[in-house]
Amino acid sequence: MLTDAQKADVRRFAGYGSFGSQSLPASGYRFSTQYGVLEYKLNNFRPEEEATLTTVFLARLYQLETDQVDQTSQNLDTDEAAVWKHNKNEHRDRRALYFDFRRQMCGFIGIPPGPNLGGGGITVIV
Repeated sequence: MLTDAQKADVRRFAGYGSFGSQSLPASGYRFSTQYGVLEYKLNNFRPEEEATLTTVFLARLYQLETDQVDQTSQNLDTDEAAVWKHNKNEHRDRRALYFDFRRQMCGFIGIPPGPNLGGGGITVIV
């Protein structure tokens, strides 16, 4: 069973905001079917699904999140070998990797990315 901290991290990584002390985030003035589906799934994972979520997705997302600030653990800083050239897009590349992996986690869970994550493409409001 996922801990409350792990559930909060999944919500955050999936792009869903915190919901405070409501018994179910899909209730009251903030009703959202996606929140309800996410909460249902978080509370009803099979053991092997939960293991995948925690060992593959959460563990990697914690590292990817840290790597955006502490850019020492992954080698995305090199743009060209031989004569070393710094990758000018290192931060952008790290951020893209982090957001992509968050969307992959949403796909694994079977939910759409939350409002704070978006779909990954361009959004046009008319």
